[in-house]
Amino acid sequence: MDTSQSRENDIRRLQGPPRASALDELIADLRSPDPVVRDDLAYLTARRWIPALEPSELRYVGDRMAAHFASPAIQARTFAPLVLALIADRGEWKQEWWRAFADWFPAETDLRGHDPELGWLHAPAHGADLLAALSRHPQQDPYPLAELAVCRLLAATDHLFDAQEDDRLAFALAQILSHPGLTTAQSVQWLDPIAAAFRTGEPGPVPAWASNTMRTLRMLYILADRGFHGPGAGAPRTPTHRAMVLDAIAETLTIVAPYAG
Repeated sequence: MDTSQSRENDIRRLQGPPRASALDELIADLRSPDPVVRDDLAYLTARRWIPALEPSELRYVGDRMAAHFASPAIQARTFAPLVLALIADRGEWKQEWWRAFADWFPAETDLRGHDPELGWLHAPAHGADLLAALSRHPQQDPYPLAELAVCRLLAATDHLFDAQEDDRLAFALAQILSHPGLTTAQSVQWLDPIAAAFRTGEPGPVPAWASNTMRTLRMLYILADRGFHGPGAGAPRTPTHRAMVLDAIAETLTIVAPYAG
């Protein structure tokens, strides 16, 4: 495959079989173990092409990306949510894709940020990006998004976030919590499983999942308090029920930091 020549073609100019072939080539490259092909070329091409695709083409690419969640190749699994986020922002979304993502995200055990050979993998961060995109989708109930983020945080792991995955998850949660459809109860009850997990803590080293969760909540508190900028221009946004969210996060963190006022 002549990758450089392939990337010179704009999908808007392709019709018929060449267009379908170009999409299949792109899908294959999005699971390439070569980070130059996958990240520097294929993903950037997806960002450029997806806004120009027809709905049937978006669904075709989405189906293939959702299938990647079951791939034995880690890079295929972790780039699938990035592409699905682009498709969701176009307005296309299927419950089959949600089920595939929801099954994969908390179960993924390879949480490496960057690999010297494979490049960026970043499963927690890329999954967070899809959660954020879905929080903007008009047909998606926001509360299951927060629940899925919690499942990812509380999943057993020995991996300590080391590439700002906690920040990306916090940013996704901030966007979810700013959804106008969330009730006051939903804005805080997603924290209940975290509080319960924190209460099981024992003397000794802090488990990786607990440290990851604490740092995510600390960043979320800052974003909820100070506001954050979502996609596009505009004034900083805050959670729909900001005061309740801030109080609930602070109470949850006090379980592991009883010295806090």
